[in-house]
Amino acid sequence: MRHERIQQQRDLIRASQWDRLRAVLDTILITNPFHRKRIGHLSFDSLEEFTERCPLMTKRMIVADRESHPPYGTNQSYPIENYTRFCHTSGTTGPPLTWLDSRDDWNSMLAAWQLIYDHADLEPGEDRLFFPFSFGPFLGFWTAFEAASRLGCMVIPGGGMSSHARLQLMLDHKVSVIATTPTYALHLAEVRDAAPSFADQPFHLRLIIVAGEPGGSQPELRRRLEHAWPGARIFDHHGLTETGPLSFQAPGPSPRLQVLEDIHFAEILDPATGQEVLEGGEGELVVTTLQRLGCPMLRYRTGDLVRKVYADDSGALCLDGGIIGRYDDMVCVRGVNVYPSAVDALLRQFPEIGEYQVREVRNGALLDLHLIVEIKPGLRVPDLPDRISTALRDALQIRMPVQCVTPGTLPRFEFKARRWIKESPAS
Repeated sequence: MRHERIQQQRDLIRASQWDRLRAVLDTILITNPFHRKRIGHLSFDSLEEFTERCPLMTKRMIVADRESHPPYGTNQSYPIENYTRFCHTSGTTGPPLTWLDSRDDWNSMLAAWQLIYDHADLEPGEDRLFFPFSFGPFLGFWTAFEAASRLGCMVIPGGGMSSHARLQLMLDHKVSVIATTPTYALHLAEVRDAAPSFADQPFHLRLIIVAGEPGGSQPELRRRLEHAWPGARIFDHHGLTETGPLSFQAPGPSPRLQVLEDIHFAEILDPATGQEVLEGGEGELVVTTLQRLGCPMLRYRTGDLVRKVYADDSGALCLDGGIIGRYDDMVCVRGVNVYPSAVDALLRQFPEIGEYQVREVRNGALLDLHLIVEIKPGLRVPDLPDRISTALRDALQIRMPVQCVTPGTLPRFEFKARRWIKESPAS
């Protein structure tokens, strides 16, 4: 019974997506040199034909196009004077890529953010949103900031400030919402707890909107954030510079992200076969943008590892557990595939750990992982390395030497955390 109902709902969603995609194709196959060269010779009469015939896009293809046609490449649907916004990717998984947006494309992303804020129960006129980082040229920060302002919330930028100064600002201006990475939200709590001036001070934080790293839907990390900021609710979402906002935290007892399907056509494909996985299966998230026409992405491989489920009430596509990991982050350790997100989820189960770092050491063809963990101040846990090693071996089938270091030894991160370091054997 559920299967039939979900199928009917999915048919309606896909019919609407095909109408939107057909309008996109009608435009870009005339005006966009990149896609006209790729698929201009193909015809599509349905969403099924589109998925069968349209080849996948990769970041490597975009990089090659930019190198051949600097600085913006040929994936431009409009004359250059139509573009009004400039951003670029963070460079976390490759060289930074510039992204241009027209006024209409920018407004469509602001509308997507307003939907995210609506699901997060933001209160216009009441909430004060703090963005505790330097914006730089990163798209997500600017769209989130501008969308909240349009909704009628007070928005407070926090670039160029120390963590201590940001905490003081949160107190002085009664900040009720922050938008940041999970790592930096934990670091702010760490700085607060170490500073006597913040002892017993009444922070007013009620909502933490997290993104930028896998793990915002990870139960243990969410519990740690809730413990660090009592009374604050955690709300996860995710997006990419290449696509804009992609998903928001769906309601329900288990953490999951719901795809913004009016804005994106999403597929979850088995990388080995290229076929759509069944509900409950894991695969790579592949996205086609349905509104952002200035630099459209058609069947773009995001590199995100996700698990496919459907919402019981609406049939909406959801990502169970959020972003599980990234395919381009996976390492093979003596025949075992290891995702950094899986290691992170396991280490979050140890409350004694304040921060950690994994060092990749390659000896010829073999790769070894060395783990360094920073113990929280005031704790003596001589058996911690053995317990961590046992947990890693039991859960992930890997052996990893564990070294404990004193508080403050490892780096802290304002933006995306970079805990996996490649080393040579002599370093």
